[in-house]
Amino acid sequence: MNHERIPSGKVYIVGAGPGAPDLITIRGLAAIREADVVCYDALVSPSLLDQAPPGAERIYVGKRCGCHSMKQEEVNRTVVAQARDGKTVVRLKGGDPLVFGRGAEEALACAEAGIEFEIVPGVCSAMGAGSYAGIPLTHRGMSSSVAFVTAHGSRSGESPDLGWIRLATSAETLVIYMGSKWLGKITAALMAEGIPASRPVAVVSNATNASQTTVLGTLETIAARAAEAHVPAPALIIIGEVVRLSEALNWFERQREECEVGNAK
Repeated sequence: MNHERIPSGKVYIVGAGPGAPDLITIRGLAAIREADVVCYDALVSPSLLDQAPPGAERIYVGKRCGCHSMKQEEVNRTVVAQARDGKTVVRLKGGDPLVFGRGAEEALACAEAGIEFEIVPGVCSAMGAGSYAGIPLTHRGMSSSVAFVTAHGSRSGESPDLGWIRLATSAETLVIYMGSKWLGKITAALMAEGIPASRPVAVVSNATNASQTTVLGTLETIAARAAEAHVPAPALIIIGEVVRLSEALNWFERQREECEVGNAK
């Protein structure tokens, strides 16, 4: 690996947070405001792009399931090429760059090219979804461990990547990224692994955004309930006893409903 620096710009790999634009960090916002180029993902709020200088170039490099505007290698090359031109580049990513965000691959590309870079953490999607759906990922007497896993592996196609499934028998809270497409298969596999069918499950869609929707159920019922509610992606699956607290603690959706009722009067 080449660690020698060459005259160039700088790359900021910035976590935009879980969705709501005001959940980005102060450091991340400052980087956007100094950018010559912003390379942004599909889940980044458009209002964050408005924070870049008027003359800054905005390059969409988003990837959604089954629809990639660029392959990851192309994203890496784009970021490096822009920095080599002496520009300040912000690579703006949903959630946290290093939690299922492939930010490390982009940082490695910069390191190998001798480009200066900085990684700016963001509120990861799991934390945002839990907080805004009233589901504490840990809770005294209920959950002292949490595991973040992804159902979308390098070989995922018609079936989810379940290489993590044994974690479900040890972690008291399980958060599954990129799994809503295979929700029925995932819950069936978990029950086959010995997890009780009555284990509480939440599917949180568009977490922290105005359109956030939380569907509650159990391993046995959640797939049907989510299908009935037509829950759109992106969505996180949260499994564990802590999900029971959502009925009392889901402040965000309750607050939205109260506003809607007030506006209707």
